[in-house]
Amino acid sequence: MIDRQEDTDVLVIGGGTAGFGAAVAAGRKGLGVILLEATSKIGGVMAFCPGMPWGGGFPTDRIIGGLFEELTARLETMDPPAAEKRPCTLENFGPEIIYDHDIATLTMFEMLQEAGVRTRLSATAIAPVMNRSSIETVECYDRNGPFRIRAKIVIDCSGDGDISAKAGVPYTLGDASGNMMAVTISFHMIGVDWNKAFAEPDPYFSKYAEQGISEGRLHPDLAKLYLMKGFHKGTVFCNSVHVRGVDGTDPVAVGNATQEGRRRCHALAQFLRSDVPGFEGAHMSLVSPTVGVRETRKLEGIHRVSGEDLARGTKFADGIVSCDNPIDDVMRADSGMTHDAAITKGSYYTIPFRALVPAQVSNLMFAGRIISADSVAFASVRGMPQCMAMGQATGTAAALVLRDGGSVQSLAHELLVAELTKQGINRLGNTTSS
Repeated sequence: MIDRQEDTDVLVIGGGTAGFGAAVAAGRKGLGVILLEATSKIGGVMAFCPGMPWGGGFPTDRIIGGLFEELTARLETMDPPAAEKRPCTLENFGPEIIYDHDIATLTMFEMLQEAGVRTRLSATAIAPVMNRSSIETVECYDRNGPFRIRAKIVIDCSGDGDISAKAGVPYTLGDASGNMMAVTISFHMIGVDWNKAFAEPDPYFSKYAEQGISEGRLHPDLAKLYLMKGFHKGTVFCNSVHVRGVDGTDPVAVGNATQEGRRRCHALAQFLRSDVPGFEGAHMSLVSPTVGVRETRKLEGIHRVSGEDLARGTKFADGIVSCDNPIDDVMRADSGMTHDAAITKGSYYTIPFRALVPAQVSNLMFAGRIISADSVAFASVRGMPQCMAMGQATGTAAALVLRDGGSVQSLAHELLVAELTKQGINRLGNTTSS
C-alpha cells in the first residue's frame, strides 16, 4: 500500500546533465519541480566517470550557450578557476571543458537549490500510472518504502527511459542489430610527470598498448589507451577501459561489467607505472563507482534524428541546440571505434525539439541519451553539453505548456525557440528544413 504522495508541477526523472538542465530551467520559470535521482549523486556520467570532459560544447568553436555556458562561466571565474577550455587531442573533436569534478557537482547542486528544485537522491521511479493518454502519477521507491508523485508534466532524463517505455512509448535498443556501445570504467592516475608522459604526440599511446597486449598484461580491447591531462597538474584521466556486450538495462550485467572493468583498470594502472615514462611514481584514484553506460533505449519521438539530417547540416525550425560532434561510435559488435566527422568542417546542425517528444503521451517529454535518433545520429548527439541543452529545452517547454494549456505535442515551436534564444542558447532559428 502506498500512503505517501507528493504533488508537483514537473517531475524530472534522472539527475544527469539532461535532468539538471530540465530541473533548473523549469524551476527558474517558477514551477514546482522534483528531481528524482536513483543514486546518491547528480551528474550522470559525471558521477559514474569522474572527470569526463564536457566535449561538444563549442560547435565550430562557438559555445552552445544557455545553462552550459552559465555553469562553465561559474567554474572558470572562481578563484582559483575550477574549469578551463582546452583543445581535444582527438581528430574531429572540437574544444572541450576540463573541470574540477567535485566543485562542478557542488555548483550544480547550488544551481538546483537556487532554482527551488526539490532534489530527491537515492529514490527510484518504478512505474507510471496512466490516465488514458497521460501520466497521472509515478510510483517511486526509497529506503522508507513506496511513494507516489503526482505531476502535471513528466520529463524522463533517466538515460534508460524506463518510465517512458512503461508508459507505452516505443523504443529501440542499440543499433539495427541490437548492439549497444560498450560501457566504460574510467580512473585517474595521480602524481604523473606530464612532460615525460606526453612527450610523444600519440593520444592513444599505441606502441605501449601493443606491447602490453602482446605480453598478455593488457586486455586485447585496450589497443588504444586514451590518456589525457586532468584538470589538476600531475593528474591523468584514463578513458580507456571499455567492456563490450553489456545490456545497460540489466542491473546484473552492469554489476558484472563494473567488476570486470575494475580488474582491467588495475592491470592498466600497474602497466602504466612499470612501462610508460612519467607514470613511475603515480597511483590510481577516482575509479568509477559503476560503469558509465553510453547507450540503451532510444525512444520514438515525433521526429527521429538521422545520420542524413546531420550530414546535410539540417537546422530545424524547432532546433533547440547546435552540434558538430563526430560520429563517436564505441565498440558495438567488435572492438572497433570511430570518430569520423558527421558534417563538413565549419558547419553544424541542430537537434529538433520533436525528437524529445513522444507521439502519444500528452504530458511526457524526454531528454539526454534516450533521444529519438538512429544509431549514426545518436553517436554524435549524445555529448553532455547537448544533453544539458536538451534538458533546458524540455524544462522551458513544460513552463510554456502549463502556461498556455494543451499537450506537449501541441506546443508552438516558435515560442519555445524564442524563449530559449532569450535564455542565451545560440544559433537557433536558422532553418533549412522543417
